[in-house]
Amino acid sequence: MEIEKIAKLMLAPGKGILAADESTGTMTKRLDSVGVPSTPENRLNFRETLFTSNKAKDYISGVILYDETLRQTTSQGISIPALLEKQNIIPGIKVDTGVKPLAGSAEETITEGLNGLRERLQEYYQLGARFAKWRGVYKISNIYPSEAAIVANAHSLARYAALVQEANMVPIVEPEVLMDGKHDMQKCFDVTARVLHECFHQLKIAKVKLEGIVLKPNMILNGSESGIKNENEMVAKKTLECIKSNVPEEVPGIAFLSGGQTELEATRNLNAINKINNTEFVFTFSYGRALQQSALKKWAEDITNASDTQNEFIVRALMNSLASKGEWNEAKEIAA
Repeated sequence: MEIEKIAKLMLAPGKGILAADESTGTMTKRLDSVGVPSTPENRLNFRETLFTSNKAKDYISGVILYDETLRQTTSQGISIPALLEKQNIIPGIKVDTGVKPLAGSAEETITEGLNGLRERLQEYYQLGARFAKWRGVYKISNIYPSEAAIVANAHSLARYAALVQEANMVPIVEPEVLMDGKHDMQKCFDVTARVLHECFHQLKIAKVKLEGIVLKPNMILNGSESGIKNENEMVAKKTLECIKSNVPEEVPGIAFLSGGQTELEATRNLNAINKINNTEFVFTFSYGRALQQSALKKWAEDITNASDTQNEFIVRALMNSLASKGEWNEAKEIAA
């Protein structure tokens, strides 16, 4: 299948992408927080519980997997990618290997994982993955992000995206301007604009086909330590303005990251964006914690009780599906 068609399927109306690509270290922290031992079996149990939820295919177009999960065999005796494909959910894979201090600016980070990526992508394709994800991370302070961090991470994202398309897969391009900090919304807007501008400059140089990518950016928010409340309408207005000014029309759609927002905040803000969307872009979600947190807490109460965990997950998936169409409201949230 052509990558443009895969990208459109990932951005299908009313559907979003589940980010279940937590590394073993991150997943261990999540399981520790709810008092469940982090074993390969328990990590698989939780993820398989979500992936087999009734109606998951109605609200979830694709799932980003971690290397361990992509290779695991389910309780049904089939691979995780095959399990997802049976439900018409597209399997994807996180391919970066995490962040390291940026040389020359050690308080900032550069994402690594380009070495050997071409060969890994060929293997991941054989294992069933049809899209990939790479995350660049940018911090805001009085002096950051530096030009070095903006350019270096954009260059890495572009090199990654070119290799993914070469492997006949769709790259999710994820430049995340972190919510951490005391900055206001305007500062977030200005930094995000610079980051997006450089990302697309580098993608163009690398000859990446923009019709065959999915952009996964942050929303425009006040810093988490600013003490300023994020008003949904203002978040929507500034986010839409930033995307319209800095993302080329060829890009088929945007799947926002939740980036530290609560489950409800992420849903409210996505809904507010779609209520005023006057562009051709699809605006949907690619959430991790904002889709899984309530389900994780429920699962930890009894890891053998799949149905209650699945109900929690499907409520959040449904609420974000509605938000991706601008059809969510408080009454539907309460009813669910």
